[in-house]
Amino acid sequence: MRSPFENSITHARSLDRQDELKAFREDFLLPVDTTGKPLIYLTGNSLGLQPRSVRSSVEEVLDDWAQLGVEAHFRARNSWMPYHELLTDSMSRIVGANPHEVVIMNSLTVNLHLMMASFYRPTRDRFGILIEADAFPSDQYAVASQIRWHGYDPDTAIHRLSPRDGESTLRSTDIAEYLDQHGSQIALVLLGGVNYYTGQFFQLDTIAAHARDLGCVVGYDLAHAAGNVPLFLHDWNVDFACWCTYKYLNAGPGSPAAIFIHERHAESFDGPRLTGWWGHDKQSRFQMPDTFKPTPGAEGWQLSNPSILAMAALKASLEIFDRCSAEIRWKKSCHLTSYMEHLLATRCPAVEIITPSDETHRGAQLSLRVPGGRKIFDWLSDHSVIADWREPDVVRVAPVPLYNTFEEVYTFVSLLEEAVSA
Repeated sequence: MRSPFENSITHARSLDRQDELKAFREDFLLPVDTTGKPLIYLTGNSLGLQPRSVRSSVEEVLDDWAQLGVEAHFRARNSWMPYHELLTDSMSRIVGANPHEVVIMNSLTVNLHLMMASFYRPTRDRFGILIEADAFPSDQYAVASQIRWHGYDPDTAIHRLSPRDGESTLRSTDIAEYLDQHGSQIALVLLGGVNYYTGQFFQLDTIAAHARDLGCVVGYDLAHAAGNVPLFLHDWNVDFACWCTYKYLNAGPGSPAAIFIHERHAESFDGPRLTGWWGHDKQSRFQMPDTFKPTPGAEGWQLSNPSILAMAALKASLEIFDRCSAEIRWKKSCHLTSYMEHLLATRCPAVEIITPSDETHRGAQLSLRVPGGRKIFDWLSDHSVIADWREPDVVRVAPVPLYNTFEEVYTFVSLLEEAVSA
């Protein structure tokens, strides 16, 4: 099949002129070199760029704090007490949830622990947790510690999914077969929606259905998926999910994370949970009762009042997503990443792309094994490319549809070709 792409800067600029999202690039502050020229920023999968509106959003909170003090909890332009509720509708649309199934709180690993405290319910015969063999280290640490907390041995309780010999990513059929063979021993399936290392987007709907049919609880870490790939957590019947907001959601370093809890749990939950004052029923919270009464929905898992300054930055970013069609964003993401893949195959055949070629199995990331490894990465860094190195031998690049261009992709591949040739 003939590719729709051409190998020329003219074609790249033509694609940019046709881009329905091109105006959104102006909503972000682009890192620049010493001459003021924008760098080629391809690490939105690690830290998204700052929206221009973040400063005014944060300054609004600072001004209200200065002028009102504690009274800003109720009298600020956006009152602080219910501030997190301003973000709920936008976030629920991003992950395909009902608003009461989502709440913004804490950090990602803290939320994973809170969710496992409620949903990892091991028994004598069923105490395993299924993860990717190359899951993000923090997830592996959290899972192992939860297993030890319950008195089990991580060496026997952690089930790790590994690709076949000679392959870099997992096959959906192999995941299904593993569940068929070991599902009766697995209490919890906890996978990354998009694998941080390979960029593989798992078939989360079919995995959830298969695992739940076998009696497993299903949770997802969506750190690299939220704001990147289409998600329909409610319809997929996922039990819970957690994600951060500083990658594709552009909320800044250390920004607040979020959780999803399906309404069948969120509205009626009789299992264990770790509790705090902020999760108590709002109508009686300030009566300071001794007995905890959870707020209905995911909000009942909150512990403490959140950072308003941090949420102000997230609010600014989510307002951009509200103006941008998810379908158009996904269409451009597929187009942009496929364009990069085509240019790499055409001009850099020595570079191995370990991310799946199927657009439905990846998001806005390609993970590359390049001849020369770290030397190539360092050369790119010296030539105005901000990419990402992951040991032992992978360069990750993420062309983000909201602010990256086709011309940037073309220039990146040209520089990579020069580096590899040299």
